[in-house]
Amino acid sequence: MKQIIRNLALAAVSLLAMATLASAQRPQGGNKWMERMRSERIAFLTAETGMTPDEAQKFWPLYNEAEKTRMEAFGKSMQAYGVLEKAVDDGKPAKEIEQLLNAYLNAQKAAQDVDSNYAKKYLKVLPAEKVAKLFVAEEKFRRNQIGRLHVGAGRGSTNKNTNGK
Repeated sequence: MKQIIRNLALAAVSLLAMATLASAQRPQGGNKWMERMRSERIAFLTAETGMTPDEAQKFWPLYNEAEKTRMEAFGKSMQAYGVLEKAVDDGKPAKEIEQLLNAYLNAQKAAQDVDSNYAKKYLKVLPAEKVAKLFVAEEKFRRNQIGRLHVGAGRGSTNKNTNGK
């Protein structure tokens, strides 16, 4: 259950961070921000894991596939949540709510399983130590981005204090 909450919180914070920062940019600047964020993440994760160029060449297509799958699973989970919330608010019958609750829990489980499924695939192209470093580095990167958001929100700009201090 902790992992479900962690994964949902991670996905929600990531989406919130992307939406908040993208909305702070000019409309055409949102794509630039997303590309910059993606480039920073790739550089950070590659450095933190110590991937060789050969490993990186095999790893990144898998990671990109995992990201796409993760976002799709999160979207389905949020969609199921919205339907469940509306049914509860509308006072739908218990049987319908139970079905919607099961659909929501199944969607959450599918979202949670993405990391487990892709970890197995990562182990085919990276040693276990580097896969472990990847998951640690993803959390470090996420926390760094949240910190940057807080600093930016406190100063009115998301571009201040991004020199790593």
